[in-house]
Amino acid sequence: MAKFYGSVGYVTTVETSPGIWTEQLTVRRYRGDLLRNRRRYESGSKINGDIDISNEVSIVADPYAREHFFQIRWVEFQNSKWTVSDVTVDYPRLTLTLGGLYNGTT
Repeated sequence: MAKFYGSVGYVTTVETSPGIWTEQLTVRRYRGDLLRNRRRYESGSKINGDIDISNEVSIVADPYAREHFFQIRWVEFQNSKWTVSDVTVDYPRLTLTLGGLYNGTT
């Protein structure tokens, strides 16, 4: 089992002024294990296909991660940010399933 150490991005929506909501990013670093390492290429009807990884990363959850696991948006893996498509709470760990490349708030 390979080891993992990287950044996890949490995105919250906050009201910056009356009626105006923006996304606020919090980045935290975690260590854990890489449970599954695989990729899938989806060509579909596009000229250039999308790479989708179905990796599973198990991180040791601190109190912040346990309280805000529903706000996890991305994980930095192999120098790229990948969307977190699923989070499983396996106390004291969180298992994060990764999907496609993340293109949101960084």
